[in-house]
Amino acid sequence: MKPITITDVANHAKVSKSTVSQYLNKRYEYMSEKTRRKIEATIEELNYQPNILARSLKQKSTYTIGVVVANILHTFSTQVIRAIENYFYEHGFHIIVCNADDNPEKEKNYIEMLRAKQVDGIIIFPTGDNLDLYKRMKSDQFPIVFMDRTIEELNVATVMLDNQLAAQLAVDRFVEKGIENIAIITTSIIRDISPRIERIQGYKAALLSHGIAFNSEYIKTVNIDEIPAALSEIFDLEKRPQAILAGNDIVLNEVLRYMKKHRITIPDDIAIIGIDDVPYASFYTPTITTIDQPAIEMSNLAAELLMSQINKEETKDTSVHRLKPTLLMRDSC
Repeated sequence: MKPITITDVANHAKVSKSTVSQYLNKRYEYMSEKTRRKIEATIEELNYQPNILARSLKQKSTYTIGVVVANILHTFSTQVIRAIENYFYEHGFHIIVCNADDNPEKEKNYIEMLRAKQVDGIIIFPTGDNLDLYKRMKSDQFPIVFMDRTIEELNVATVMLDNQLAAQLAVDRFVEKGIENIAIITTSIIRDISPRIERIQGYKAALLSHGIAFNSEYIKTVNIDEIPAALSEIFDLEKRPQAILAGNDIVLNEVLRYMKKHRITIPDDIAIIGIDDVPYASFYTPTITTIDQPAIEMSNLAAELLMSQINKEETKDTSVHRLKPTLLMRDSC
């Protein structure tokens, strides 16, 4: 059978080709509700499938967005991907998701692949070690938004959590419960990954604001497989901590696994708060107090910033947007 074309749809619905085109591009403000329903019914009746390749060539757009996450295992990463996909799907775009595994070389290969596929823009959770590549994208005026992490000297639009406030909320909660000996564990800060550094800075500042001197032995920044050893070091201290702030959801998983293995009771033996809410936090025994990131709000903002670049809007926002976290109080502290 001969493929159904946009002309066939227009003739059958008794409207112009441009009206059908406006419908396909979701520009519904240019037509009445009656016309919109008529075109919708015609497309369904004729089983019309738009020619995406022809559309891309004509409009010089692939209607595709790249998303390069640093580590897809983080709950926050999957929440962001889902929300970004929702946003762009509603705007007629598809997304390609790439997982860099916190590996700069892998990130570089993915970015180059996405650009070779002529995606219209990329949202990146930067590993921080591809400065020349980021600069080249910026000089090419290629639409790019950073998510979760910032590289301030590049002046790239960025959406991230107010990480210092996140740590402060946790420390304030510990102190409110009468706890002063507070440890923090994050994954490695090699390559100056901004959220981890900022959370440690927020932890130190919050302690000082309560008149508590921080103990360097209570601060651990290690690879995931080194977390059990770091916890053992903390618990072997003469003055062991009364609480642990887990710097992200992966750290929290390792902390809880260690507590269970060594039969350490939460919160009686030690209080726990994790940055990043996790699905099991509300039904784990005991339920886990967490600091929640507004993932959907952050994702929508990042998508809007990228879309404004794709649409070449006159005012270009290159600022760093820091959204506020929320303390979800449960039984672990």
